[in-house]
Amino acid sequence: MNNKVIIVTGGAKGIGEGIVRTLAAEGALPVIVGRNKDDNIRVVDSVRQSGGNASHVVSELSDPMESKRAVDEILKTHERIDGVVNNAGVNDGVGLENGNYENFMMSIHKNLVHYYLVVHHALSALKESRGAIVNISSKTADTGQGGTSAYAASNGGRNALTREWAVELLPYGIRVNAIIVAECFTPLYAKWIEQFSDPRAKLKEIESKIPLGHRMTTAEEIGNTTAFLLSARSSHTTGQLLYVDGGYVHLDRALLKE
Repeated sequence: MNNKVIIVTGGAKGIGEGIVRTLAAEGALPVIVGRNKDDNIRVVDSVRQSGGNASHVVSELSDPMESKRAVDEILKTHERIDGVVNNAGVNDGVGLENGNYENFMMSIHKNLVHYYLVVHHALSALKESRGAIVNISSKTADTGQGGTSAYAASNGGRNALTREWAVELLPYGIRVNAIIVAECFTPLYAKWIEQFSDPRAKLKEIESKIPLGHRMTTAEEIGNTTAFLLSARSSHTTGQLLYVDGGYVHLDRALLKE
């Protein structure tokens, strides 16, 4: 992946940061697209200090106009795009009973619309490079969660776009795949777990429901799979939804009985 320019939305924190660090370690040039300049620069500087390369663009992707501006800026600076990792988003808890139209649509923009727009504006460059696309998605589209209709719908859309784009982009040799995440430990997850009266016990309870190793997935593990899907090592893999989740979604719940 030497010197391949890879857009990583939401690449300054959590799963996105794990992806950026892995890509940089593989010799790629990840470009973080994130809303917070200080967070972006922190990761870019850290990657460079570790001997890798990275850059960033400040962009609020929930604004539809920002996707084009970000892509244009990347092309102006780097003159090519070899891959896109759509990752930015947040489980914002817009539910059915307690939600409303305005918040639902805002969440769809925050979690799905920019997946389409970033790739739409980067497509000409991806055609030239015969690049690859990876959409980061969530198990909520498969399992439901309760109280998060907009986020679940967005992830269902991410999965559908993955297979739709894989078909549409076949003539250009552009591969499109998705990684489905279940329970991955990130700073945001750590902050969420602290709301419980006994965070350690709650985390242990969650981990007990993850079949493989009874532990959380790491951001590095998501990054490793992302690098594989972007690289020539996965040259005949497209239209796939890969579950990097320790068997959380699909393995028999009987395995979890004490």
